[in-house]
Amino acid sequence: MPGELLSPEFLAKIDQLELVSKKILAGKLKGERRSKRKGFSTEFADHRSYVVGDDLRFIDWNILIRLDRLFIKLFEEEEDLHIYLLIDASRSMDFGTPTKFNFAQRVAAALAYIGLSNLDRVRIVPFDDAIDTSLPPARGRRNVLRVLDQIEKLTPGGKTSLEASCKSFATQATGKGIVVMISDLMDKAGFESAIRYLVARQMDLFVIHVLSTEEIDPPATGDLRLVDAEDGDAAEITVSAPLLARYKKTLESYCAEIRDYCHKRGVSYLFTASDVPFEQVVLGYLRERGLVR
Repeated sequence: MPGELLSPEFLAKIDQLELVSKKILAGKLKGERRSKRKGFSTEFADHRSYVVGDDLRFIDWNILIRLDRLFIKLFEEEEDLHIYLLIDASRSMDFGTPTKFNFAQRVAAALAYIGLSNLDRVRIVPFDDAIDTSLPPARGRRNVLRVLDQIEKLTPGGKTSLEASCKSFATQATGKGIVVMISDLMDKAGFESAIRYLVARQMDLFVIHVLSTEEIDPPATGDLRLVDAEDGDAAEITVSAPLLARYKKTLESYCAEIRDYCHKRGVSYLFTASDVPFEQVVLGYLRERGLVR
């Protein structure tokens, strides 16, 4: 049941929310989302002087009677908002209590529900070393259960390639709107080029960086053999208090590097642990950053 991801009580809390794009939308299809452009739609916005060739149906006859001048009514144009939810489905996400992947599923499910409830065009995009394009975009409340079921059936598997996945997405995505990437950003090749590809799409970009509590504050000490979950690389180490302190300092520096890189490029960055209630992320952190209102 999709209800395993989102409870009825939580759905009631987010039912009146919407996802917000701060940038001017330029979608080709008419929808229920008002843009900053002026066109001929349903909600009055302004007037302009009549020019030859304008549709006579939009003449303001009241102004003509009062001022003996021709003015055209302008209305706010309404267009589709595209919501892309990029979910890291690499093997490293299947770690932690709860797992990072389960956290990503729940956040994505909540954002998908909000988008579909507002007639936005929502697409789920799982990725590891490539993007999965098998899930078509959806629109409208009638597709909520189908999309939530799609998210729930996702499983983490392959190796991570942030650059390849984001490059592929950037070259295939259409429309304007919002991109939300939920990932642990664990890629030995780095994160910079992946972010650059997403920024190039000129959408509102949100990066939700999730790590498990065990990764943020490792509980282990003593002699350990660490094995990379994705490529099998192994290392023998002795975990001591000084080593843990260096590890935490290095992790803090890495997260700060990602945050600064994102902020300089106008990308909203959020770091969270997988055991933080996802409700708090959606209703608190993402509201504060302007994605949800």
